Amino acid sequence: MSADSRHERLDALTSWHADWRGLRVAVLGLSVTGFSVADTVAELGADVLVVTETADEEYRRLLPVIGARLWTGDLAQVPDELRMFAPDVIVASPGFPPHHPVITWAREADIAVWGDIELAWRVRDKVTRADGEPADWILITGTNGKTTTTQLTASMLAAGGLRAAPCGNIGIPVLDAVRDPQGFDVLVVEVSSHQLWYLGQQAGVRRVSPHASVCLNLAEDHLEWHGSFEAYRAAKAVVYDNVRVACVYNKSDLATRTMVEEADVVEGCRAIGFDLGVPGPSDLGVVDGILVDRAFLDDRHTSALELTTLAELHERGLSAPHVVANILAAAALARSCGVAPGAIRAALQSFRLDPHRIEVIAVADGVTWVDDSKATNPHAASSSLAAYPGAVWVVGGLLKGVDIADLVAQRGPAAKAAIVIGVERAEIVAAFERHAPAVPLYEVDHVQTEDVMAQVVELAARVAGTGDTVLLAPAAASFDQFTSYADRGHRFAAAVHAWLARAEQKQEGAGDDDRPPFHHD
Repeated sequence: MSADSRHERLDALTSWHADWRGLRVAVLGLSVTGFSVADTVAELGADVLVVTETADEEYRRLLPVIGARLWTGDLAQVPDELRMFAPDVIVASPGFPPHHPVITWAREADIAVWGDIELAWRVRDKVTRADGEPADWILITGTNGKTTTTQLTASMLAAGGLRAAPCGNIGIPVLDAVRDPQGFDVLVVEVSSHQLWYLGQQAGVRRVSPHASVCLNLAEDHLEWHGSFEAYRAAKAVVYDNVRVACVYNKSDLATRTMVEEADVVEGCRAIGFDLGVPGPSDLGVVDGILVDRAFLDDRHTSALELTTLAELHERGLSAPHVVANILAAAALARSCGVAPGAIRAALQSFRLDPHRIEVIAVADGVTWVDDSKATNPHAASSSLAAYPGAVWVVGGLLKGVDIADLVAQRGPAAKAAIVIGVERAEIVAAFERHAPAVPLYEVDHVQTEDVMAQVVELAARVAGTGDTVLLAPAAASFDQFTSYADRGHRFAAAVHAWLARAEQKQEGAGDDDRPPFHHD
């Protein structure tokens, strides 16, 4: 088949009910996302070859069952098996960067490269609503806050009576949600910058067209994947392409507003702003401690709708400034779908943050211990430090090519002390020596994962006093010493509880020693 014929056939594949039979699909990668792709295209009748460096035993066993073939080996070069397969399209897992040899080969050979998001959009009509239409899509991205905002939005939609599914980068592949036989009214899709880069490679006229989208914020991250901040920003901006109803943006982050201004959207789509200040018309914001909507009401120039209050959010541990911003963004997305303010308030009454997101794990002897291990980049850590000024800051890990000096200059001087973890600590130590030399600095040089957090907690306990907070906000990924940010957070919490238990035992022992000696009469 010629390249023109191949692309012509791909252009026609915009429905689950199109003829996918015999299409040669190479699936690159075999994680949760990769398997969902292989399972989908195999079900559609395509000829499927999965190409990956390693494969879990469970997936290795399942692929023959679904009718897909597997090749494993070194992908530093394009495998001969893949060349001989001559794929019509490659569907790549998000972990494969643009400069990967297989992606480079495919683009040079004029082979279509899709991500799982594009494939899911093409087959989104497998299950439809009562009106015969597939579920609407809401896309959520940003350097930080994506998962929380995705969960918030889905909760608000559900409280408003809509069948909503959080999916995508949040951990549930969007293809699994599309194929769920119960069907949904709205899919709330968390999309990473990696997925958005692939989405930006779309060709043809039936591009992804979400109901609403948001980029929550933008800061340096994943530069090793994208190659530059400019490329990272361009990938994030794809979230606003072809939006139909509402482009939600952060008024406090100029980059997101610029993205909306430059976006090619459907005629009639509105720009909806949010931040923690007083909102203008078409915005959501905060007035005298009340979260309000001035965007989705008829008389938005002279009135506003109350959504909730900061006092109510504080009672539920949701009052940190960056969390309030996420709530406003989610409320804007939900309101764009017609969810009433009362339903938004009801959803917030039962909402809880996931573990390792500014999670208070203990309060003892006047010291608050907070796990924000999910703060895996400087932007997220900055938000945490703003919520807990003057904290004993636990920082460090895998920096992913991001310069941490600006964060240390901005937030470091206010810290009571800094405890630096990670295999490579020199960059962070140098930043403190330059920008915050008066802050006491401690390095944890233990290389054994089991020892790191025990040493952190021991050091923090020496420094922290009544009224202080010890904050794990690493501003870095965890993979140099831990299996995940969750593993890092779990170990921190375990070390805190172990230290507190020992301290309590010592106090009880001291109490026993202070009792008068026993005398026989």
